Amino acid sequence: MAAILERFHQVANDALVKISEQLWPGAKIALVIYTHGKPGEDIVLKDQGLVDDEVVSTLRRRGLSIDGDNAYKRDLLDSAVGAMAFGVQNRNPPPAGHWGQRFWDIGREERASCEELVAALKLTRENLRACQATIHLCGGFDPAYVNDAQAAMKIADAALSKFAN
Repeated sequence: MAAILERFHQVANDALVKISEQLWPGAKIALVIYTHGKPGEDIVLKDQGLVDDEVVSTLRRRGLSIDGDNAYKRDLLDSAVGAMAFGVQNRNPPPAGHWGQRFWDIGREERASCEELVAALKLTRENLRACQATIHLCGGFDPAYVNDAQAAMKIADAALSKFAN
């Protein structure tokens, strides 16, 4: 099998050299052979100086969909989600200039927004509690207001318990 594979590589390489001699200046060529479900049999032959990212961009321009399912895309999206999660936790920032910084920043911004809302809810809840205390001390207020306010405080308490610091 190794001799057959070696011979194939030689024939394919010779063919690619002949094809590349007919291409316009600056054009690059790649040959990809795969057998579904057998990544160990994958073969990739490419010109010197070929930029893999440009190959992906070319395939995208020619119909490669972002909706398809492939391991590269899953890994990429897992990395983006992980960067956002780390941003929320304010840990493991990406190195300077890394593409993941954008997603880490999104996580930080979402966490900051959440903290701002929690602080506002705590303040509102405390003011509502103070109003309730005043009502109980003064008497004569509509009991429906008291009951509605107490129900609102329970909702606020339940929401705040999810973000206990």
